[in-house]
Amino acid sequence: MSTTLMSLRRQLRAKRRAIAPSIQRRHARQAAAHLRKLPGIGRARHIALYMAVDGELDPSAIRQQFAQASRRWYLPVISSQAPPKIRFYPDPLPRQRRPNSWGIPEPDCRRQHPVKLSSLDLVLLPLVGFDHRCQRIGMGLGFYDRCFGNIRADARRYRRPRLIGLAHECQRIKTLKRQPWDVALDAVLTEKHLYSCR
Repeated sequence: MSTTLMSLRRQLRAKRRAIAPSIQRRHARQAAAHLRKLPGIGRARHIALYMAVDGELDPSAIRQQFAQASRRWYLPVISSQAPPKIRFYPDPLPRQRRPNSWGIPEPDCRRQHPVKLSSLDLVLLPLVGFDHRCQRIGMGLGFYDRCFGNIRADARRYRRPRLIGLAHECQRIKTLKRQPWDVALDAVLTEKHLYSCR
């Protein structure tokens, strides 16, 4: 990992952490409103999201605005750290979540089975930075790139979910260099815009 990229990650994480909690909540509501502009979003029935930490844009406002009895929601569970691996499980009631090694709440996967990636319609994922082409940098561990890299590589066999990155507008930078292992996003959603890229 280059020193430049590490420095950029630190700067962007500091920016999002510096946003006041009240503004964080407003950004989440504004982003949820922008998501309605995405064609076909109303047909998404199986949606994966994440528990926001470290100043990440909170997707819970999207869950509230898109709440319907016919929708099912899923959260990532870290199944391995070396190599980095996540699976998605149905999201239970908050009291049925357990903190992982980083203190992030996860579904208790002892009681249920992971969902097949091809069964997901939409995945809302966090990011540290992005550009106008929807290139993304994450925390650097590669959980999401590894998870969706295989399904993208074999798109003829698998139905792929739409991948939408969530961020604050202050996390946008001019340009990012694409790495061979990067999985392309379909869009990036902020409190100001929906950057649709596919």
